[in-house]
Amino acid sequence: MRAAMTAGVAAMILAGAARAAPAGHPQAEAQALDLAEKAIAMRSVRGPGIRTPQVAGLYKGALVAGGFADRDVTIVPVDDTAYLIARWHGSDPKLKPLVISGHMDVVEAKPADWRRDPFTPVVENGYLFGRGATDMKLDGTLAIASLIELRREGYKPRRDIVIEFSGDEETTMKTSAIVAENLANAGLVLNIDGGGGTLDERTGKPEYFTWQGAEKTYADFELSVTNPGGHSSAPRKDNAIVQLAGALVRIGAYRFTPELSDLTRAYFVEAAKYESPGTGAAMRAFAANPADARAITVLAADPATVGKIGTTCVATMIDGGHALNALPQRATANINCRIFPGHKPADIMAELRRVAAEPAVHFRDVTEGAVPNDASPMRPDFVAAVKKAMAAVHPDVPVFPSMASGASDSMWFRHHHVPSYGASPVFIKNSEDFSHGLNERTPVSNIAPAITYYLSLFTDLSR
Repeated sequence: MRAAMTAGVAAMILAGAARAAPAGHPQAEAQALDLAEKAIAMRSVRGPGIRTPQVAGLYKGALVAGGFADRDVTIVPVDDTAYLIARWHGSDPKLKPLVISGHMDVVEAKPADWRRDPFTPVVENGYLFGRGATDMKLDGTLAIASLIELRREGYKPRRDIVIEFSGDEETTMKTSAIVAENLANAGLVLNIDGGGGTLDERTGKPEYFTWQGAEKTYADFELSVTNPGGHSSAPRKDNAIVQLAGALVRIGAYRFTPELSDLTRAYFVEAAKYESPGTGAAMRAFAANPADARAITVLAADPATVGKIGTTCVATMIDGGHALNALPQRATANINCRIFPGHKPADIMAELRRVAAEPAVHFRDVTEGAVPNDASPMRPDFVAAVKKAMAAVHPDVPVFPSMASGASDSMWFRHHHVPSYGASPVFIKNSEDFSHGLNERTPVSNIAPAITYYLSLFTDLSR
């Protein structure tokens, strides 16, 4: 009964989506939603009860049933998770492959905190609810269903098309690194876990679409001070907690030099049109002059824009002392940095050391699961293909580049000098983006246009 009800609701929603943006691929649309619901029901969270390998099995089953040879779809176990790589062989083996990149794991979700069970998918009021609805099981199944649709229509790619899903992107990224190393010969990567469109908060209509051509480098630096300690009744000038606290205050007040790249300049110029007058004016001024003090003050004061104008470093953890009645023998803190492309973590750590201005503070890079990476080039073939694909479904929607402040699997490909671009076609309101949060949901009206978009993008970039 539940399956019939779900199918009925999905059919009505997909019919509505088809009226809004007719795609003409009902089989692929239905398959994408069905697979997404099945994947959401599998709790692919690292730790006890992880079901990421089962998600891989679900995806492999769909790909093989859709025409991929069983031998061309491999699932590789790694610790308690797994990754999947599937290859559609092209007609010219000399060409570098097109890679479609995603991940199967999701962040933890506590059922008691949600209105609905996070691992029981529900389609309601035009939304798909569940952990992974936005990040990123629906995106993954949209890509799978689109590739199967291309095979159904008889498409023959010139270059290999590889679709891969890592199994721990949300945690250690161990499989992400392995996959990128295995596919370091790729010509271009479409990361379907990045980019996307913004819906107007009032009308719900598509407002603009951004593709991601860069992301900031993630880094963790440990700051520590060690002292001999002693009895608290006999204080001394050298106090580990006080010395560390002074350094943290100076770091907290410090602002790295704001900067621009060709990609972020293009973003500020275009995105300014959709911001409040004050923010929009600051964006335009900063794009014209990254040393504009007034613009920097406005953008640095907004959490939504401060990360876009340069490197940011913040204190995230602190620990110190060993007894209430003893002088501290040790105090430590963690500084988390998101580094603007083009800078090395070692250089940023050296800059923080100068800012801390405390010789007793020892700095150590303790970053795990991240590597430095520079921006991908603004390749004309990719830019043209993504604009053409978006025009097929939302012809009046502006398309421009952006830089992500967070990390994704693109980092690992860029580390191997493979251009990687976030290119998800999913549109959502900023106020309804609940990735990693409570009651995650995505409008199912995205499904039909997303299939059409992917069919265009995949064909143009695999020729």
